Amino acid sequence: MRLRSTNNNSPEVSFAEALFQGLAPDGGLYMPIALPNIFDRLEKLDGGNDFPAVAAQIIEGVLGDELGNALDFTRQTFPFAPALVRVSEGIQVLELWHGPSSAFKDYGASFLAAAMERLLQDRNQRAIILTATSGDTGSAVAQAFYGRENIDVVILFPEGRVSPLQEKQLTTLGGNIHALQVKGAFDDCQRMVKEAFMDKQLCQQVPLTSANSINIGRLVPQSFYYVYAWAQLRAAGVSECSFVVPSGNFGNLTAGVLAWKWGLPVKGFVAATNVNDVVPEYLKTAQYNPRESVATYSNAMDVGTPSNFDRLQAIFGGSCEEMKNMIAGEVVTDEQTLQTMQRYYQEHKVFLDPHTAVGVLAAERRRASGDKSEMIVLGTAHPGKFLEVVKEATGVLPDLPERLAAVLEKKGHADPIFPDVADLRAYLLEKFAGQVI
Repeated sequence: MRLRSTNNNSPEVSFAEALFQGLAPDGGLYMPIALPNIFDRLEKLDGGNDFPAVAAQIIEGVLGDELGNALDFTRQTFPFAPALVRVSEGIQVLELWHGPSSAFKDYGASFLAAAMERLLQDRNQRAIILTATSGDTGSAVAQAFYGRENIDVVILFPEGRVSPLQEKQLTTLGGNIHALQVKGAFDDCQRMVKEAFMDKQLCQQVPLTSANSINIGRLVPQSFYYVYAWAQLRAAGVSECSFVVPSGNFGNLTAGVLAWKWGLPVKGFVAATNVNDVVPEYLKTAQYNPRESVATYSNAMDVGTPSNFDRLQAIFGGSCEEMKNMIAGEVVTDEQTLQTMQRYYQEHKVFLDPHTAVGVLAAERRRASGDKSEMIVLGTAHPGKFLEVVKEATGVLPDLPERLAAVLEKKGHADPIFPDVADLRAYLLEKFAGQVI
């Protein structure tokens, strides 16, 4: 796979080079130059193929042998798998929270960690992962990279804007995982990371790369579960489906659109957001107006400047009309989120985390508007990661997976930092300057 920057002002790179650069030198995001149609491979898949087998087919189709034997790689990387669960008529949730951090980002983070570790060992090099999180990215990255050879991880998270459990997942591992608590919003964290990558002098002294969805190595594996769900649905006799994607930074939706470009038969996508509705607004008005984010119950989606919008623009040639043909936008308020969580518990005895609840209500709206395709809502996190919100909505606390309950008992540590890239630069130089990549 060869890739180029969305800003079209940097040299082409290989997949491995894009993995370690994260952001292109011109500030753009890496995108595949060619989007091969691998429908012939996908058509062979059915409900009998497990998740690693599905993932291996896609890797072979788009990456070839860049990671060695694809099936060996995926079986080692993914000891967990998605589950499709029907929650109401015409609506199923694709549970993506059966991995180590109980969130969908385990898929991208686990792939990225395994790929980076393999490539670094082959090159006898090391890397410093610098990433920003609004919640689940950080915990998934922390779990996936913890204890990996030749890799340290620095995670920036906004003070008071992640759930208590998410914060514990970020701050309790120690070792090669370093947490920075930023006195600001997620957009500040993301801006600081981008500015650090654009600091050429810093990057010459510290071997930085990213694990955010700005890294193409996060997006490729997130396409796998769209294909897996489609194969399961086809085996069950479902002829047409749409994917409803709770969206913040829009990496998850972009991964689905990539799967579609690679040949996945899908009717369309729904970008389901909270009141941070920059992209749904664009789909209505053709005007893109990024702005400061607003805090909501679905905190991992509190993004006012979604990085992956540039990738969506690249895929659709900058055409709002083309994007609208494939993506619908739905906006859900906090009040509507709580009402949906309450209703699904009362009527179906189903716990929903606030992000998945946004997606479920968006799916209901699409069905009510006349779209009769099967709605597959991406279930982004275990409801136990949002105990306070679930309790407020339902009056009941969901059971916690054992791995999450254990984290709550641990003591965390994070270094405070102001939302200024100069402070981040000083921290990185003090801790990592001179390490070779």
